[in-house]
Amino acid sequence: MDDKREGMKRIPSERFSPSNEEVLENLGLLADLAGNWQGEGFNLVARPDFEDTSNVFLELNLTSETTKFEPISSPVPNRGFGQVDINLFGLTYLQKIQDAETGGALHIEPGIWINQPQTSDPPLIPPANGLLVSRMANIPHGNSLLAQGVATRFNGPPTLSPGTESKSGGNPAFSLFPSFNTTAMDLAPALAAGVPLGAPVFSAGTSEAQSKPGGGFPEYTLTNPVSPTNTRTPSADIPNVHQHMVNDPVIFLQHKVAKQLEQGYSFSGVALNISTAPEISFFDAPVIFGSPLPSTSVVSLVQAGGGAENLSFLQQNATTTLVYATFWIERLTHPTLPTIIQLQYAQMVMLNFPARNIPGEPQFAWPHVSVATLKRTFG
Repeated sequence: MDDKREGMKRIPSERFSPSNEEVLENLGLLADLAGNWQGEGFNLVARPDFEDTSNVFLELNLTSETTKFEPISSPVPNRGFGQVDINLFGLTYLQKIQDAETGGALHIEPGIWINQPQTSDPPLIPPANGLLVSRMANIPHGNSLLAQGVATRFNGPPTLSPGTESKSGGNPAFSLFPSFNTTAMDLAPALAAGVPLGAPVFSAGTSEAQSKPGGGFPEYTLTNPVSPTNTRTPSADIPNVHQHMVNDPVIFLQHKVAKQLEQGYSFSGVALNISTAPEISFFDAPVIFGSPLPSTSVVSLVQAGGGAENLSFLQQNATTTLVYATFWIERLTHPTLPTIIQLQYAQMVMLNFPARNIPGEPQFAWPHVSVATLKRTFG
């Protein structure tokens, strides 16, 4: 027998569910996801508008969300050829999001979170005291994605980086991603250079108005009135949404954390950082039109695959090229009040389409950013 197969323990063909305690133990750092969640958030997406003369509609929504995570009771075997078989453990979920003001449907997403052990073929090693995790998601628009990354423990509030004012954005603590900025990215230089995923993500604190000539796309500046050439959600439909939140939606999460810190809560938990790409470039400072471009840094994740697939209609009209996200599973403790289990997330989705429906018009990457704060609820 080949030496590398000595002592190999095969996964049995018949699988049975162990005790509830063992199911949760096998989930490891994903265990606290199990249950029902409800909360509120903010969503920003630029989308094509065939009848709009500027061809871009900026949709802004305050959101209401429910998500249910159910543990998969038995192990999920992945059969090995280059190495011994492995077991995966995970949870299914169903996410539903609606507009908080109108109750209109915005999003539904069935999916699965799983963890996996360290592997030698391919060589993947989790961080110390962490886990390798993946999220598989299906979106009815016609998108399916596999985003891979890591789960790690943290202590302390997931606030913006020290020394960074909330009005200008910043890297949220325990997130691997320096920015969830919403500024549209011109893909022409990247396409000319053969870069497959496009331009670097703009730094937190960059605004559309300061990054491009003439104030950029007018939809992104809330003081510009809605008009036939400036199409977006009217301000009356999005109360309490201000310009800094449009630039950096992650600030929505920071307001909630700040209030809880004032109330005397302490934070600990697990951070899940995932992406459909193994590497992403970010500008290191806000981009100002007319000034030299800042340097860039690359964020790398432990993964050997991943990606997003799109319906053929989307490939032609608004294709998803990149997804990355941080989820914070938070345990809030207080000297006198009950413990709270809270879930916060920030997610970036890149949609590629031209600024206008004109042949030869340059392609842009339009960030679709969603953030939310959820609490575990009855059920």
